[in-house]
Amino acid sequence: MADSSADQELARDLGFLEAYTIGVGTMIGAGIFVLPGIVAENAGPAGMISFLIGGFVSLLTALSLSELATGMPKAGGSYYYVNRAMGGFFGSIVGWSMWGGLMFATAFYMLGFGQYLTFFYGNIPVAGSALVMAAALIGINYRGVKEVGAFQNIIVILLIGCILVFLSFGVFNIDWDVFRPFNPGGWGAVAATAATVYVSFVGFEVIATSAEEIKNPGRNLPLSMIASVLTPTLFYVLVMLVSTGVLPVSELAESYIPVADVASEYLGSIGALMMVIGAVLATVSSANASILSAARVNFAMGRDKILSSWLNKIHSDYRTPFRAILITGAVILGLIAFGVGLETLADVASFSFLITYMLVHVAVIVMRRANPDDYNPDFRIPNWAYPIIPIIGAVSCLVIVTQMRPMVMVIGTGIILVGVGWYLFYAIKHAEKSSLVGDAIAARDKAPTPNERYRIVIPIANPKTEQYLIKVGGMIGADFGDAEIVAVSVLEVPQQTSLEQGIQFEDERIKRQQQLLDNARETAQNAGLGLRTRALVSHSVSSSVLNILKEERAQHLVLGWSGKRKPYQHILGSNIDNIVNNAECEISLVKAGNKPIKNIVVLVGTGPNTVLAVKRGQELKKNTENAQLTLLTVQKPVENDSNIDPEQEGKGLITSVAHQVGIDPEMFTPEVVIADDIREALMQNIENFDTVIIGATRSTAVRQALFGSIPEAIGEKSNANVIITRGREYKPRTVTEGIIERLSR
Repeated sequence: MADSSADQELARDLGFLEAYTIGVGTMIGAGIFVLPGIVAENAGPAGMISFLIGGFVSLLTALSLSELATGMPKAGGSYYYVNRAMGGFFGSIVGWSMWGGLMFATAFYMLGFGQYLTFFYGNIPVAGSALVMAAALIGINYRGVKEVGAFQNIIVILLIGCILVFLSFGVFNIDWDVFRPFNPGGWGAVAATAATVYVSFVGFEVIATSAEEIKNPGRNLPLSMIASVLTPTLFYVLVMLVSTGVLPVSELAESYIPVADVASEYLGSIGALMMVIGAVLATVSSANASILSAARVNFAMGRDKILSSWLNKIHSDYRTPFRAILITGAVILGLIAFGVGLETLADVASFSFLITYMLVHVAVIVMRRANPDDYNPDFRIPNWAYPIIPIIGAVSCLVIVTQMRPMVMVIGTGIILVGVGWYLFYAIKHAEKSSLVGDAIAARDKAPTPNERYRIVIPIANPKTEQYLIKVGGMIGADFGDAEIVAVSVLEVPQQTSLEQGIQFEDERIKRQQQLLDNARETAQNAGLGLRTRALVSHSVSSSVLNILKEERAQHLVLGWSGKRKPYQHILGSNIDNIVNNAECEISLVKAGNKPIKNIVVLVGTGPNTVLAVKRGQELKKNTENAQLTLLTVQKPVENDSNIDPEQEGKGLITSVAHQVGIDPEMFTPEVVIADDIREALMQNIENFDTVIIGATRSTAVRQALFGSIPEAIGEKSNANVIITRGREYKPRTVTEGIIERLSR
């Protein structure tokens, strides 16, 4: 059945105001109520500068995130951007850091909740209250209560109202004499405190994760992110100003409920109660948002195979990712139960996100320099500010991290090492994302322009199959008018033999090579094809072919294959494996069955290369006299009570694919087979055809197979001519390749 999701898109319903509200709602949270006491103790009145530093660093990060979000709008936020730009190694570090940071932040919010409950009864155990509320939130998210979203909006309005009342009356009660000395701990203490307060700024990224839903994202996304950083920063600074100006630093530092104690000084018990209610709502709101965000990070990591998809299992009744929520919740409860201190929780959360955002800034530079074809952000950091902003942003994050307490750095580094270890022992075997760092070090030439001559490279080694390969290449290039075939023959010699020795002392093999190329020229001349030959002596056939693909800027590679698979060291054969894995152009893997092309069948499915396979079938039919073309699909039977007709589904799929290619219905015969075993049905139904064309079922190479099990099984077992097609793939350089390329320029 066809994948209907390809036809769906997210509606862009969010304007600037809606996006701004989302950001502010996540930023006006627990930090503003819980942190003033800790900040005052560590930095005195200068703690407000710590909030300004946190806001400045967040502002730089917002600009980098805006570019990445509009260039790669996909679930996962910072994790996804770093994983896409820098590969699974750094993706694992950021994923685990974000997950760990969100869990530490949630535990921090819950302890803040417990502290504010002591306003009602001083003997209420803080940790006990925190555990009960954390468990309740985990249960709510496990069940997926829909009303939480609406409740969140109400909380935001109430919080802003409470803060405005607090500030409006508080500024008239400030004792300006308490600001002397303003900075008793020195600027080092201010920088270290900036690390602690950064936990208050981790929410603005939620706007970036909504990039696909924002109208005019090139304008509204960066503006809403900047505004959603500036507004809370102003609130944080003013709350700190009032707090340190009303209560002596020593009293503020000892308070469990700092802003409530401040409000009681000029608003009495009513003001204190108002701020306690605000703090309770803020801590619950922030904790709930963090639990949700943690589940989304889990999903993105599972999607990219850095984590097991087991975590992403959806509950059959509640439709929530219950396993991810339960594991996240268990860690949060453990942090609270083990008595991790409030300041330590805040610091570790900040450490994790500062490391994440440092790598986000690096990811912007990588994406700009690598400039892959699919990276076209609606918003770009202005040229006058690039790369200044990402460089200053990355350095700022790193500097703040270095000011943290040794214990925090040990815990934060431990989380990073978990990410590294997880990648080395699990994700490296499963993750499919490759790094663009190599291309950033030495950016490669872009793909050939449409006006450039269409070139098809055909390596030839077997005189029995070269004529067929050239014929197939000619049919593929026929629609391009002046297409050119480049026939390549590589004479491989051992590493111990110099290439010059190979030319001088391999007379017999050189003669056979020349004969192959002469035959190729004759075949092309008889068929009226433009053909050029290249004869090479090399230590590696695969490396030489890959180099020629680059030199010729080839759009297509026709590669001969014997049809045999090797289950151990190689799959298709040592040279073919390396070429297929690293060639960026389209590939047609051809097994010549020594049968004339008369009766062609293309196997139609929902794989990434089906359309390309049908296009190959059309090319062969158009350029072969009296050839017949059949488009065949296999559909599984459905339950008796189902309204789905597999016959109609199959015909609809064939019609849809044919329409995409532009084949008229009279040009082909549709055939739908209903069977439980798709592989067996295909093998049986292709027996009457002399030429079988199938698209590779995987768009990227993986360890188990190169083209997918069904195409390779057909190539191995069928006696027909078999053509397996694969579309153009972007193959980023490795870091080592990028360095070598840069040094060799």
